[in-house]
Amino acid sequence: MQRRQFFQGALAAGAFTAAASATVGRHALAALPEPVLQHSAATAAPWVPPGVTGAGLPYRPVVTLNGWTLPFRMRDGVKEFHLVAEPVLREVAPGFVVNMWGYNGQSPGPTIEVVEGDRVRIFVSNRLPEPTSIHWHGQRLPSGMDGVAGINQPSIGAGKTFVYEFQARRPGTFMYHPHADEMVQLAMGMMGMWVTHPKLDARGRHPLIEAVQRDYCFLLNAFDVEPGAQTPTVATMFDFNTWAWNSRVFPGIDPLVARLGDRVRMRMGNLTMINHPIHVHGVEFEVTGTDGGPVPRSARWPEVTVDLAVGQMRQIEFLADEPGDWAVHCHKSHHTMGPMGHDVPTMIGVDHRGLVGKIQGLAPDFMVMGERGMYDMKQMPMELPPNTLPMMAGHGQFGPIGMGGMLTVLKVRANQAPDDYRDPGPYAFPSGSVAFEYRGPVPEAVRPPSPPQAAHGEVRRGAQGGHGGGAHGAHGAAPPPSPATPATPATPATPATPATPAPAAPVHRH
Repeated sequence: MQRRQFFQGALAAGAFTAAASATVGRHALAALPEPVLQHSAATAAPWVPPGVTGAGLPYRPVVTLNGWTLPFRMRDGVKEFHLVAEPVLREVAPGFVVNMWGYNGQSPGPTIEVVEGDRVRIFVSNRLPEPTSIHWHGQRLPSGMDGVAGINQPSIGAGKTFVYEFQARRPGTFMYHPHADEMVQLAMGMMGMWVTHPKLDARGRHPLIEAVQRDYCFLLNAFDVEPGAQTPTVATMFDFNTWAWNSRVFPGIDPLVARLGDRVRMRMGNLTMINHPIHVHGVEFEVTGTDGGPVPRSARWPEVTVDLAVGQMRQIEFLADEPGDWAVHCHKSHHTMGPMGHDVPTMIGVDHRGLVGKIQGLAPDFMVMGERGMYDMKQMPMELPPNTLPMMAGHGQFGPIGMGGMLTVLKVRANQAPDDYRDPGPYAFPSGSVAFEYRGPVPEAVRPPSPPQAAHGEVRRGAQGGHGGGAHGAHGAAPPPSPATPATPATPATPATPATPAPAAPVHRH
């Protein structure tokens, strides 16, 4: 961990210190916890406070995907944290860096972990060039601590420090974000997660919250970064082009690692402007909690996809009982792609031969894309503007993955040590367990005969694909006879001489 060396557009450190002193007073400033900053985009190991594990009881700390947990200090029985709102530089993917606003050196900010019943005090220092505030999304707390500027408190001016203090009254998965110029500040990446662990009974249990071996959390966010740019377009409402988890996109999103047989919890929050169906391959899970609290056992059901709406938190749990590498992704297909213009026409099936040379005579940089689909782009060495994220940037042990954006991999291994979160590398597939190409003969498909085209104005009866009844309504039956030579209804077509389908007629399916 290190201190920031620059604050883009922010106040100088001396002016900040003087303003903070004037805001909270000399005694409080002397007691202010030193801010801890983090700049690495790697997933940090779980943070366990030295000698303190909560309200007298242990808990399993969470692991923030491509993030970290904010350390606290104990002072007079209160857990004290220090958040610094500031401009940050976030590596969204290798080679793709974006100017953002965040907390303590990163976007999203660090995860705050406490235990049900804890008294919490959070100092929030503002190093942004404009006022801000923090709303503790989903928490039960006094109205004056809710963080909506103008309603619950004055806004935190540039260079000021405010103090929030309340009790963590119920367990669950929550988040924090501004409620001051939030269109800009959320679009710039200002958000973070909050986890309140349950207070356990004398036997170390909770009636609705089970113990798990892996506890992951991440936020869904989105940015509109034009190709070649480095700062998001904050006025965008829906047409985002960088769909991210914790301000990272695949292949920059670290894998979720589990030991075979581990019970795994994933905590997710959505601060984009649209819902996201999060799909987990290889397992079935249950939604065990929301930002409203634990879900009663009677209200749970098995799922493989959970729809995460705007402003919602969802907590899912599953047993990692199938070894392998399993995709975890948003099921909206354009959310697993990198930046692409929305005005790109569909060119599938268009013969481009002879066209490219003529166009390149006028526009030398012209490139054909999409003749067969976009997958070709994954294998094409296409030159991009500086600091531009490719549409599909990931490679696996079998070649191009053809996905990006909101995607990571759940890696379940039998030999993964407990509490080891290191990436075990590609899965070693057992012999004979990988789909392979069949190289034998492939028989021709047998297609049912198609009825002849009716003459203009003619109405055919009994050929409605099953709706007219009788032999004429069934697929594969002989075509209806001509009205001039009616056939005997009781006489079926002879099997040895089936009717010959018209070669140019389409195949009708119902």
